[in-house]
Amino acid sequence: MKTRSNSFSNVWDAVADTPEQAANLRMRAELMHQIEEIIRAEGWKQADAAQRCGVTQPRINDLLRGRVSRFSLDALVNIATALGRRVSFTLRAA
Repeated sequence: MKTRSNSFSNVWDAVADTPEQAANLRMRAELMHQIEEIIRAEGWKQADAAQRCGVTQPRINDLLRGRVSRFSLDALVNIATALGRRVSFTLRAA
């Protein structure tokens, strides 16, 4: 039996049902990564980061473990804003 393999430009295209879902997952993952970089650069423990972000320590743990499905774009924008960052998006032709 011959199996057919699909080729995807990134992991989000492979796991999402639609291009819109894939784009949303990409944005959430990118924001999570940038927030994680801030936390690590500051040397904060999870409890410190949680207090600064206005969320619970388990929520920071989810973020640091890359649990994308547990965060909306709104929640991540709120966390970034609590850290004194401004989130901006750029639209480009697909």
